[in-house]
Amino acid sequence: MNSSSDESRENPLTPQSGDGTAEMLAEGTALSSAPAEAASQEPFAPVVSELQIVSPEIVPPAPLPDPAWNGWDIVRLICISIVALIVCVFVALFVAKRWIYPHMDLGGISRIPLVVVAGQCLAYFLVLAYMYFLVTRERGRPEFWAAIHWNWPSNVGVYLLAGFALSLALQVLAHFLPIPKDLPIDSYFRTPAEAWALGLLSMTLAPLMEELFFRGFLYPVLARGIGVPVAIFVTALGFAAMHGDQLMFSWGPVLVIFLVGLVLTAVRAEKNSVAACVLMHFAYNGTITVAMFIGTDGFRHLEKLNQ
Repeated sequence: MNSSSDESRENPLTPQSGDGTAEMLAEGTALSSAPAEAASQEPFAPVVSELQIVSPEIVPPAPLPDPAWNGWDIVRLICISIVALIVCVFVALFVAKRWIYPHMDLGGISRIPLVVVAGQCLAYFLVLAYMYFLVTRERGRPEFWAAIHWNWPSNVGVYLLAGFALSLALQVLAHFLPIPKDLPIDSYFRTPAEAWALGLLSMTLAPLMEELFFRGFLYPVLARGIGVPVAIFVTALGFAAMHGDQLMFSWGPVLVIFLVGLVLTAVRAEKNSVAACVLMHFAYNGTITVAMFIGTDGFRHLEKLNQ
């Protein structure tokens, strides 16, 4: 009895009842064994100390700019479009000279609307390819149609009807405006083949490419820089200026085109949909083409256009 009590007094590591040493040793053993147990369960998981400072919350990345392109990209797109149009029209002229009109000079061939329209179509395809390259490669947006806010509407018929109504309303307005009889655009309607070619172009590639540029690329850059109301006005002004050469810059028909651009850009701003603008533009041009088709007996009597 005395020897055991003496041993307990002599051995300082022997736990004594009531002094809390046993409890402290037990807690220390549990704390030291916890990382070992965790390591045994997850061999490659890092051991996190209870004293480690919690890392701050991860800040989400800043949203990507919208649109992804800027004003200098628009300037470059305009320059490339002009160069593509000039080059493609010359290519069409030389092809026509080589295989279709070998006995005509280039000056005479350049006055054939079908040749010019063919060059324009080729230029449109090249510009569309560059637009795609600009968005997906240079600006890193793989979803081209999402980047330009194509946003195909669910109520397609509403926008087709709106384009039809817009065309009728502005044709009524045009009767009260000074419209010259002989406009440069009239030279594209000398033969039925030319009328068919221009009519099909005005309902397919022309509205698509014009809306992609003005409402898809130009308008969002202007809206970001100068605000929505001014951007709508400036975009419509540029749209009218592009058609001015075909209309001799006569203020009557140019005003009509400006109003078309104003309505289409307002729809783009309100509905956030370039596709809606394309549908309206298609219906607007289609209404005029169908009216001309009916009024000239299927493009067989084009002289009625100037009556």
